[in-house]
Amino acid sequence: MNQGDTVVTVEPTTEEVPITPTESDDGIGDGAEPLPVVTERGSETVIGESVNGTDIIAYHFGDGEREVLLIGGTHGGYSPNTTALAKEAIEFFNDNEVDIPAGVTLTIIPTLNPDGLTKTGAAGRFNANEVDLNRNFDCDWSATAVWRDREVSGGSAAFSEPEAAALRDYVETNDPQAAIVLFSAEGKVYPSACDTTPSKASIQLAANYATAAGYPAEAEFDAYAITGDMVNWLAKQSIPAISVLLSNHENTEWTKNKAGIMAVLESYEE
Repeated sequence: MNQGDTVVTVEPTTEEVPITPTESDDGIGDGAEPLPVVTERGSETVIGESVNGTDIIAYHFGDGEREVLLIGGTHGGYSPNTTALAKEAIEFFNDNEVDIPAGVTLTIIPTLNPDGLTKTGAAGRFNANEVDLNRNFDCDWSATAVWRDREVSGGSAAFSEPEAAALRDYVETNDPQAAIVLFSAEGKVYPSACDTTPSKASIQLAANYATAAGYPAEAEFDAYAITGDMVNWLAKQSIPAISVLLSNHENTEWTKNKAGIMAVLESYEE
C-alpha cells in the first residue's frame, strides 16, 4: 500500500455529531452546521480528484495484510452524516490505533464526493457533473438510472466520473478484503451482489455489522432496480461489501456504528 507519513494534531469531538437541518424536502437545509474538521495523524493517500479538483483522501490505520475499506460521502451533502461518521472513525482510530486487530488495515475514505458535499439536500447527492456516483460503477451500468421515482444520470459510461474511477483504481491496486459503504437514510444493512445472489461472505459481513450495530440485516435491496451500484461492483470483483444505511440524514449514531465497524474488523483478525 502506498501510504504517506503526515503528522498533524486532531481536536477531539463529542461522541455524536448531529448535522442540524433547516426545512427542506430532503431533511437537510441550507442551515446545516459545518462538518467537523478532521485531519490525520497516521498515514494517508490521495487516491484521486473530484471533477472540481478536490483531493479524495484515504486514511490508513493498522499494518495488516487484510484491508477493510470504510467509505463515506458518496452522496455528498444529501447524506453529510456519512462523512461525519467516517471522520469520527478517523479521530477514534487516531487515538486508538491499537484497537485495530492484528493482521488488519482499516482504510477510511471519508468523502468520495467532495463537490457534492458543498451543496445540501437532493442537489448534494450528485457530483459536479450532475451524476449520481452510486450509479456510475460497472455492474449493470446504464446512462439513465433511477433514484426512487426520479430519473438520474449514471454518467456517460461506467467510471466516466473521476471520483468513481479513483475508487476503482484504488481497489484494483490494493485488493481489499471487504468494504463498508455508508449511505442514508433507512437504518438497515444490505449485502451486495451483481447479477447473482449475495455471496455467503457478503451475507456474513452484513450480519456481523448489523448484529453489533443493532440495525436489521436485509436479504437484498428490492425497492426498485439499481444500476451502476458501488457495492454491487465490489461484489463483481469478489470483494464482500455492504451498504450501511444510517437511520436519518443528520446523526452519525457513532456508538452503534463503532460497534459495527469493530465487529467487521475483528472478523478479519489473524
